[in-house]
Amino acid sequence: MPPPPADLTAQVTAALAALQNPRVGRDVVAAGMVRDLAVEDGAVRFTFLLGREDPATLARDARRAVKAVAGVTDVRVTVADPGAPRPSAQGPGPRPAGMADVPPPPTAQEMPALGRVLAVSSGKGGVGKSTVSANLATALAARGFRVGLMDGDIYGPNIPRMMGVFDKPPVTAGKIQPLEGHGVKLMSLGFIVDRDAPAIWRGPIIMKVIQQFLRDVAWGELDYFLVDLPPGTGDAQLSLTQSIHLHGAVIVTTPQEVAVGDSLRGAKMFERVGVRVLGVIENMSYYVCPHCGERSELFLAGGGERLAVELGVPLLGQIPLQARLPQHADAGRPIVVADPDSPAAVALRGVADAVALALGGPR
Repeated sequence: MPPPPADLTAQVTAALAALQNPRVGRDVVAAGMVRDLAVEDGAVRFTFLLGREDPATLARDARRAVKAVAGVTDVRVTVADPGAPRPSAQGPGPRPAGMADVPPPPTAQEMPALGRVLAVSSGKGGVGKSTVSANLATALAARGFRVGLMDGDIYGPNIPRMMGVFDKPPVTAGKIQPLEGHGVKLMSLGFIVDRDAPAIWRGPIIMKVIQQFLRDVAWGELDYFLVDLPPGTGDAQLSLTQSIHLHGAVIVTTPQEVAVGDSLRGAKMFERVGVRVLGVIENMSYYVCPHCGERSELFLAGGGERLAVELGVPLLGQIPLQARLPQHADAGRPIVVADPDSPAAVALRGVADAVALALGGPR
C-alpha cells in the first residue's frame, strides 16, 4: 500500500535535502534550488533551479534521488535558470519549507535573420550525426537555399574536417565572419582552437560559446540554420534551447536498440523543453554492394522506424552504409557532392527535402 501523499512528499523532500551543492556548501533544498514540488499518486513534479556556475550533473542527481524513493512511480523535472523573472501567473500560494520563489528560464530569442532553425541531435556518439548534418546543409545549399551550419559539438568539433575548411575566421567590425564550404556558411570551435586542444569545459563556458556563435557571428540573411549538437542531453542542448527559438529538431540514430534507446531520451528532452521533433533519420541503415547493388541488412533492422512510431513522428529517411563515404568525409567532401548518384547521396537529398517540407519551407 503506497504511503499517504504527505508522507511521500516528506520523503521526497528529505531525499533532495541529502543532495549537496558543492558550490554553495548547502543542500539543494536549503539553497532554494527546488521549487513547486508536487506529489500525486506517486508522480513527482518539481522545478530545479540550476545556475550557470552550478555543476550540471545536479539536476540529473536530483531526479535519481527522487526516483529512488519508495512509492515514487514517475519523476518530471523542469530545469530552470534562477536569474530570470518569475511570471505573475504563478500566483501566490503555500510553498514547502526551503523552496525559494525564484524565476523560470529566460525565453528563447527569435532570430528571424537565420531563417528556419534546426537542431540535429543524437542520443549517443558514433551514429554519424555530423555526417548527416554536413550533407543536409550541403544538399539544401545545392537546392539554392541560403544555409548556415553551426558546429555546436563543443567537445568534438568535426564539421571543419567534413566540410574541408580549416582557416581561422576573420573579425570585421567586431563580428566574426563565418567561413564557407560547399555553399554553406560555417562556424565551429574547430576553426578557433588548436586541433589537439582538449575541451575540458563546464556549463557556463559552453553556454557562452554557443551564445557567441549565435550573436557575434555575421551570418547574414539565411533560409535555413542547422546546429550540429553533441550527443546526449547536456549543457549544449540546454544552452541552445534557452538561447534561440528552434523551429524543430531531428534525431539521428542507427538501427541497433542501444542507439535507439539513447535517441529516445534525446527526443524526450526536446519535448520537455517545447521543441518539436520533426522526425527520425536512421543512418547506417543497410549496406548497398558497390558492384551488384544488392541491399544487405548488417544490423538489426527497423530501429529507426520503431523509434519514430514510439515518438509519433515520421521516419524521414534511411541512409545506407556506403563504400568510400568515410574517405570522402575525411577529405572534406560530403557524399552529396563527392558521389551525387550514390545510394547514400540520393537518400540524404531525400531527407533534406523532407526536413525542408517539415519546417514549412524558408521564411
